[in-house]
Amino acid sequence: MSISQEASQKASLKDRLILVTGASRGIGRAVAIAAANAGAELIITGRTIGALEEVDDEIKAVGGKSTIVEMDMEDYPAIPRLAAAIESRWGRLDGLVANAGMLPALTPLAHLEQSAWDTCLSVNLTGQWHLIKAMDPLLRAAPAGRAILVSSGAAEGIRPFWGPYAAAKAGLEALGRSWAGENEHNNLKINLMNPGGTATGMRASAFPGEKPESLPSPEDIAPAFLMLLQDDCPHHGELVAARDLLGLG
Repeated sequence: MSISQEASQKASLKDRLILVTGASRGIGRAVAIAAANAGAELIITGRTIGALEEVDDEIKAVGGKSTIVEMDMEDYPAIPRLAAAIESRWGRLDGLVANAGMLPALTPLAHLEQSAWDTCLSVNLTGQWHLIKAMDPLLRAAPAGRAILVSSGAAEGIRPFWGPYAAAKAGLEALGRSWAGENEHNNLKINLMNPGGTATGMRASAFPGEKPESLPSPEDIAPAFLMLLQDDCPHHGELVAARDLLGLG
């Protein structure tokens, strides 16, 4: 049994309500299914109902339950509407995995179209602020609220052609640290997750010549997210690498 499998089996999210954005594929899908397998009830969002229904089927297959919400992170008014629906039905949110994101075409900054810049910052940064603003009261209302903002190694170092995505993820990390600092004295813990290179469709679009079998799968790293969603999670205000958390090197 792998370390990631052992971590997944040890995780318990029984009776916890977890919202996963961008859950229709890749990392979001794997985290949602793993959380359901650990006993959580899921709210899963994405832009494609058909893909979300497939994830819902997989959640049901492991004995879980989910609520599907079609949502685009650029539809800012939809985010507080979702929060209001959660408040009305459950009264709190135990966990948030802010995974939804997009990668524009890799190109020099001088050649970048404004629409690509605007969409990238809208989805990867501004939309995340709207999500934080809407979900913060619900997470505070939970006995042990947990939030994970999904970052990227692109946020650091020199990244030619990655300008808008790198800027958005660097901004997200600053946003997450500020949010964590504002919650030092309550039960809400907020962390940033760097998944590292993972075999996803987004990764393949950026590195078309890379062999996906050389990378961890989303299922391999999903247990790291579950560890940060636990009641006894010791981390707060940290940027955590999935491989480090799982002891994968």
